[in-house]
Amino acid sequence: MPRIIIVGTSGAGKSVLGKQAAERLGVPFIDLDALFWLPNWMQVADEVFRERVQNALQPPHWVAAGNYSRARDLIWQRATQVVWLDYPLWLTQWRLFKRTVRRVVTQEDLWQTGNRESWRTQFFSRQSILLWAIQAHGRYRKRYVEVLQAPEYKHLAVLRFRRPSEASRWLQQLSIKEKEL
Repeated sequence: MPRIIIVGTSGAGKSVLGKQAAERLGVPFIDLDALFWLPNWMQVADEVFRERVQNALQPPHWVAAGNYSRARDLIWQRATQVVWLDYPLWLTQWRLFKRTVRRVVTQEDLWQTGNRESWRTQFFSRQSILLWAIQAHGRYRKRYVEVLQAPEYKHLAVLRFRRPSEASRWLQQLSIKEKEL
């Protein structure tokens, strides 16, 4: 059974795919955002975050989602697979826009912290997730190409999906493997 980390820019669908994969495999899902964010959009201290991640990685098998380089060494050294959702910017922006509007309208409580997205912050400020995702898209692509070449991560099976249909096929194969077990 694998230990999978799903990475990609905001809006790619890391958490959605991660939850679905974990459910199909019958393993815990680790949402790294839930370990990182505190109420009032405060970030947990690095040492506390690393401790939370290490505790979450204790089960023998899991699926995690997130891009936190501050704990990459802990996660990736223990992982067996990296699933990289390397989708085009237009697609991730569209998905992120829809998700953000839904969260603002429903006032969804993110990660049980009381944190909620607002129209002003998400669409009319420099803290906008949409703006951040545009700036981060190219950086992530370059960074993952480089990091995946590092000798300490040669043990990882890397699946780089450039279209959602590729991720869907992979997910369907997970359920087929599970039925065969």
